[in-house]
Formats: sequence, C-alpha cells, structure tokens
Amino acid sequence: MQHQPMTEDLPHVDPTLLDTPDLTKLALPAGADHPPRILILYGSLRPQSFSRKLALEAERILQRFGAETRVFDPHELPILDSVPASHPKVQELRSLSLWSEGQVWVSPERHGTLTGVFKNQIDWLPLEEGSVRPTQGRTLAVMQVCGGSQSFNVVNALRVLGRWMRMVTIPNQSSVAKAWQEFDEHGRMKPSAFYDRVVDVMEELFKFTLLVRDRSDYLVDRYSERKGAAQAREVSAAVAVTEPVAIPATLPPTQPANEAVRPRSPCCASGSC
Repeated sequence: MQHQPMTEDLPHVDPTLLDTPDLTKLALPAGADHPPRILILYGSLRPQSFSRKLALEAERILQRFGAETRVFDPHELPILDSVPASHPKVQELRSLSLWSEGQVWVSPERHGTLTGVFKNQIDWLPLEEGSVRPTQGRTLAVMQVCGGSQSFNVVNALRVLGRWMRMVTIPNQSSVAKAWQEFDEHGRMKPSAFYDRVVDVMEELFKFTLLVRDRSDYLVDRYSERKGAAQAREVSAAVAVTEPVAIPATLPPTQPANEAVRPRSPCCASGSC
C-alpha cells in the first residue's frame, strides 16, 4: 500500500499551500529543445583584461557544446544609483539577465576579493523587479583569475553572491593562477591543467542548465513565499473597499474626468470622515 502523506503531525503547516515534490512536475514542456542561453560577465576594464580573456575562452567552449551566448561589456556601466535604472547600459544588463538560462561569472582577485567592476554589475541586478526576478533559478558557474599563486577567495565570494541572487551554482569552479602566463599573444588560453578545468566547468554548466531550465520556476517555488502571497491576498481583500461614484452629465471645471471613480477608505465609506 502506498504511504499517504499526513499533515496532522505538522500543525504549523498549511496543507493547502504545501506542494509535495513530484517527478511528473519535473517533466519538460513541449518544445524545450532550444540551445541553452548563457550570459557571461567579467570584472575588469583593463585593455589586456585576463578575466575578459577567460570569459571569451569560456564562450568558445560553450558555443562548441551548442549554447547561445552573450558577453556583457561592463564599460560605460555607471556606478550603482548614480543614474536612473532607465540608463541604456543598465537596461542592457537586466534584459540579458532575463534572457539567460545560465550565467558565467569571471572576476580577478583584488585585495582578496572580487573587483568593484564585477560587483557593480551584480548590484544593478535587483532581486525582484515587479513580479520578475532577473536571476532566480538560473544556473551559475564561477571562475577567477589570479595575478599570483592560486586562490579561491573570489570563487567563494561569488558563490555567496549566487546564493543571494537565488541561482543554482554548479559544484565545479575554476581558479587560474598567474593568469599573465596562461594566455598567448592572441589572447587564447594555453593548454594546461587550468585550461582543462575551464572545459570541465563549462561542460558541467551546460549539463546543469539542460537539467534546470524550463523547470526552474518549479524548482525554486517555496512554501514560505506561497504562504506570504496568500496572506497578502487576504489582507488586500479585507481592505479593498471601493464604491463607484456616479458621473454627472457635466463635470465641474475643477473635477478631472479621471477622478470620477476612486477607491474609498473604510472611514469614508461609513461617513465618519
């Protein structure tokens, strides 16, 4: 006999909002066979930026696997809050994040952590914009370039950022030590164990993106958020008191036509105000 889930022993759980995970809900929708869409961000404005060179090397590998890729150029992206979000570079970054199904983040290490150039890009991506979250549910691969010996400070920091942005960060990662000697005069990465690791990371990202995309809304759907949304609807229903106002044949000159019908608070509805 199949075990039936019980809710009596979970008195603090609303059974109407509890969604039991089910394999059938992970089924791919029809037509989910397009190339994975990957956005690549890097964190340096230097003409000979090694994070950019590594980003472009990652792009070549992803394209070889069949991904559709975009690399965002952080030049001319203003510092956060110095301009309105309507700025063209901000809109470009946000639209690319919404377009993506997976992302690659590459930053140099500076003073033991990621650069301001890179962090500024993430800061311009809001956790929520209206009802849309530009990063939630997308896969993420993190990589760093080091000027000296190998370090993992940046990839560790990027993992924290990825979790905060509600992304699915893959297990593998890449840290390229002494990056200045790992690229040739044409900007191509030389063969090495570092290069092989980059291939590993992109292969893993591609696989995880195929697993997660088109299912990400279900995978990151949360009981607590469903509960919060239900409570918000209840509050809205309780306070939404509106009464239509009759529109006279001729409106007084001081009364705009678009104010003919307006919501009224409970005190106004009862005449107490």
